Amino acid sequence: MIGIVDYGMGNLYSVTKGLERIGHTPFLSEDPDELAKADRLLLPGVGSFRDGMAELKKRGLDEFLKKWAAEGRPLLGICLGMQLLFEASEENGPTEGLGLLPGEAVRFSGKTADGRRYKVPHMGWNMLEFHQPDHPILKDVPSGHVYFVHSYVVKVKEADVLIASSDYEELVPAVVGRGSVWGTQFHPEKSSVAGMRMLLNFANAKGVI
Repeated sequence: MIGIVDYGMGNLYSVTKGLERIGHTPFLSEDPDELAKADRLLLPGVGSFRDGMAELKKRGLDEFLKKWAAEGRPLLGICLGMQLLFEASEENGPTEGLGLLPGEAVRFSGKTADGRRYKVPHMGWNMLEFHQPDHPILKDVPSGHVYFVHSYVVKVKEADVLIASSDYEELVPAVVGRGSVWGTQFHPEKSSVAGMRMLLNFANAKGVI
């Protein structure tokens, strides 16, 4: 059973419909006691990092998610939800994250080393490059494009966290993870076959990852 963490900032409809398309019926809740009944949790997110952490803390979900991850229970963050898994973000001033993965979210500079400007936010379809092709989340995932919408990019501190990347004038960690904690910067539920296969891999992962 998949629980979707509802902290007031998620793309709940599209994530729910995506899981339903792969044969799963998730439930939504902001109550840690209810979410604890799930086999795995999905943390969606749209909006600012600071607001997201404030909403998680207001509901007691920050400590709940840390405990959940410490027990080795499967957790998938999507978009802002992925960034919240990390230690911090500079968005709207330095803000501490959940600290489940090592790294920090910073804003795209909008300017290359040779002075060319590029558009921020990063919005649209980009190709994935697999760094850990044998990782469970990439099982049977075809090479292809996935859909991004974000202005901040995570700088991972340890290479083993990076599962797949994309390029948008710099390296973009697109799929990250360690142990039972996984994340996608893009929206898998909007990313055709590749994204839907990743959702299925997460949904079907057996027991403690």
